Amino acid sequence: MLISICVCTREEAGQIHALLDHLARLPGPWEVIVADGGSTDGTAAQARAHASAPCVLEGGGGRAAQLNAAADAATGERLVFLHADSRLPLDAHASLARTPARAGNFALRFDGDGPFSWSLARVYALQRRFGLYYGDSTVWCERALFDELGGFRELEIMDDYDLVRRLEQATGTACLPGPAITSARRWEAMGVARTVFAWTAIRWLYLAGVAPRRLAALYRRVR
Repeated sequence: MLISICVCTREEAGQIHALLDHLARLPGPWEVIVADGGSTDGTAAQARAHASAPCVLEGGGGRAAQLNAAADAATGERLVFLHADSRLPLDAHASLARTPARAGNFALRFDGDGPFSWSLARVYALQRRFGLYYGDSTVWCERALFDELGGFRELEIMDDYDLVRRLEQATGTACLPGPAITSARRWEAMGVARTVFAWTAIRWLYLAGVAPRRLAALYRRVR
């Protein structure tokens, strides 16, 4: 089974080479598409120069537009939406190829061995039991299902959560054991309590109908 990995990037020159090295080492037939959203630090050029020869797209728009463009270019049976600061487990292809589920994510661990990363991982695992998860846990789905749902909605924020909710409603989702690993860099300065509060508050405001544009402004302030 060919599986397509869709990566959105913006100003990720410090991450992209290591990410592509990681993906090149993973067993299984993969197709890697990097969709860059206008980086000025040479991210796209570094991706093109990598020995693994990923497909590199450049365009405007936000994260959802980038990932939709990557999905449009993909030819695999399943799509994996991977953040530039995340890493897949070594057996990711085998897990994706054998699961009967049509969509889902991976169990998540935050990098680092300290109490902050440990606590965030435990909170995330608890949320996942209730079907709550986000793009940093590497969302994946069948290509046909992604097309049926119309892909990502181009929202200023919560585009990943919006897709997850629609996947849950359409078919249910599975959490593959992994774990996938993601960086805690975006949250470390906030601490566990403030991070969890931000996650919870923004999600409930979104569900209450607050415009994603306003939530994006709130997200930037709490960060």
